[in-house]
Amino acid sequence: MDATKNLNVLNNLRVSRHVMINSYEQLEIHVFSDASERAYGACLYIRSSDRSGNVLVRLLTAKSRVAPIKPTTIPRLELCGAQVAAKLYKKVCSSLRIKVTKSFFWTDSSIVLGWLKMLPSKLNTFVRNRVGDILEITGDCEWRHVPTAQNPADYVSRGVKVDDIESLNIWWSGPNFLQKSYTDWPSILVQCEPLPEMRNEVCLLNIAHPIEFIQFERFSNFNRLRRAIAYLLRFIESCKGRRAVTNYLTETELSNSLNVIIRSAQRESFPEYDILLQKKELPVKSALLKFNVFLDQNNLMRIGGRISNSQFSYDKKHPLLLMSTHRLTQLIFQHEHLKLMHAGPQLLLSSIREVYWPIGGRNLAKATYRRCIRCTRMKGKIEAPIMGNLPQRRVTPGNYPFESVGVDYAGPIASVSRQGRGSRIVKVYIVIFVCFTTKALHLELVGNLTSNSFISTFRRFIARRGKPLHLYSDNGTTFVGACKDLANFLMRNSDSLATDLINDGINFHFIPAYSPHFGGIWEAAVKSTKYHLLRVLGNSKLTFEELYTVLTQIEAILNSRPLTPLSTHPEDLTPLTPGHFLIGRPLTAIPTESYVDHNYSHLSRFRRIEQLRQHFWTRWSKEYISELQKRTKWQTQGNPLQIDSLVLLKEENLPPMKWKLGRIVALFPGADDVVRVAEIRTSTGNVRRSFSKICPLPSGLVEAKPSTPGGMLVHSA
Repeated sequence: MDATKNLNVLNNLRVSRHVMINSYEQLEIHVFSDASERAYGACLYIRSSDRSGNVLVRLLTAKSRVAPIKPTTIPRLELCGAQVAAKLYKKVCSSLRIKVTKSFFWTDSSIVLGWLKMLPSKLNTFVRNRVGDILEITGDCEWRHVPTAQNPADYVSRGVKVDDIESLNIWWSGPNFLQKSYTDWPSILVQCEPLPEMRNEVCLLNIAHPIEFIQFERFSNFNRLRRAIAYLLRFIESCKGRRAVTNYLTETELSNSLNVIIRSAQRESFPEYDILLQKKELPVKSALLKFNVFLDQNNLMRIGGRISNSQFSYDKKHPLLLMSTHRLTQLIFQHEHLKLMHAGPQLLLSSIREVYWPIGGRNLAKATYRRCIRCTRMKGKIEAPIMGNLPQRRVTPGNYPFESVGVDYAGPIASVSRQGRGSRIVKVYIVIFVCFTTKALHLELVGNLTSNSFISTFRRFIARRGKPLHLYSDNGTTFVGACKDLANFLMRNSDSLATDLINDGINFHFIPAYSPHFGGIWEAAVKSTKYHLLRVLGNSKLTFEELYTVLTQIEAILNSRPLTPLSTHPEDLTPLTPGHFLIGRPLTAIPTESYVDHNYSHLSRFRRIEQLRQHFWTRWSKEYISELQKRTKWQTQGNPLQIDSLVLLKEENLPPMKWKLGRIVALFPGADDVVRVAEIRTSTGNVRRSFSKICPLPSGLVEAKPSTPGGMLVHSA
């Protein structure tokens, strides 16, 4: 009676017929439905937006129906309201002559949303018929949940006073969230509770084997394993008639997937799992007794521990039990290692133990760190073979010193061009010749690093020490150039040289590139020379002549150092030094017979001097050679590299991540059958390097992505 008195208010009601924004870019239809015990219905809105981001939402049409006289449930009435919304949408789409971008359906009934996501065959007849009708009309339209307070269709089902119609903005312009972007709309409701109106089905399943059997070896990535099992569980739910709520995996699905994976891994790793599942006590000799294991609500094995009264999280107090030898544990360690930005073993293990308790986890953490390809590249660790035997020319006594010579450069050293003011600072270099057998040194000073300078220096060395038979050096361009220049000189002047000089040439030998440890004897001579030179010079600058004088004195000092350890016994002879082999040696001396065993009194003076010189070589063989037996480093054989092994070429002037990758194509063993040099194929060609510049890479690459997708196998009977 009161409502009829206020009907005159409708005379002043004005409804705008303009429902779309000018120059709209997108046009959407939003249909809301609701139901009550008295009525049910739906209302349809047009949402338009332009390029500037302006949004206009207007009511287009609405429809309501009175609830049936026969009592029925609210979910059925909500479903009838959704059916009215679908038919109203169909009528509007057939009448409009404009293109609709997208359509949305809204309801505040979670049961209706659950029915629409299920197969109609799983529902009772009343619900099945209406769900099928709704799905046929709406097609690919999206159904979403709206809170009751923001549902404008609530006024259709429950009514509203006439005085309040004109001021209901939510009725004329829709809920406020339609004015905002999609991210601010109500989230999609996840259906968790069992739905009514379900058909009762009887399913007989005889399980002969556990259903949670996964082929872990087919996976090389933990995230891929977890997502694969999550999609598998979604497929199983879909077969049961429960449609997925979202197109993407939710946190709940990933959590359920992880529970299935851990449960399967624990069943494979621990025979005690089935005993705990049957609620029996563990055997007395079980190794898990010290962990006080129990099964949680998800049937996962957890550690009882002794920190239950602490304030830590549940996972920290009762971590999940895993075996470090299982493939799942290895995948978790690899995943956590990359997640922590390639953390070390200690940090990796401590992070894992926040959730899991791997038995033998410390060794697995170290192995994961060692197998990581990026960590291996950053360390740049090489595999050093066992220290090789000394070359034959270092342990064979010769006729004279400097028969086999090693040569190297040291410097540069600052020198002044002349004395007094106005002098110019120039760079000079030291050429060091060292005898292989006696360790005697010969020092020369040169002004530059050209081949011609080295040839001149080498001629001075020959003039003072005699011509050597073998000359060893590193693979520097200076020495390679000198070797070519001497070879060209011999070829050009071969006709004018005597036959004996041609046959008595000098043999050049070069060690592998970037392998200074192959020439340890002359590297030690460089170190000893610099030791004295730096302490003598300090910050002073000498002329070329003064510096040459200092080098000559250093040469005399180094040639007077003992070759063998000194003894404290007063009757022992003077220690053997390189100077014993240099004093009194004529440069043109010819080989003589041995006088070591002759009677001293029966020899002439010349032969007595020769006998004394030969006596030095006898002492060299007895005292000095025995000191060369032990290996000071590289005492064990490392892991030998094999052909086709993937390696890095170590370069001192580049960071480890820019070192070249290569693959070994050839190996070069020494006289002791130990390989110390390899030929490596790189992107720019083949190079030959010693093992001191080769960093092997592990065979299992942690950060490498799998080339083939992972898989799984589920057994059921």
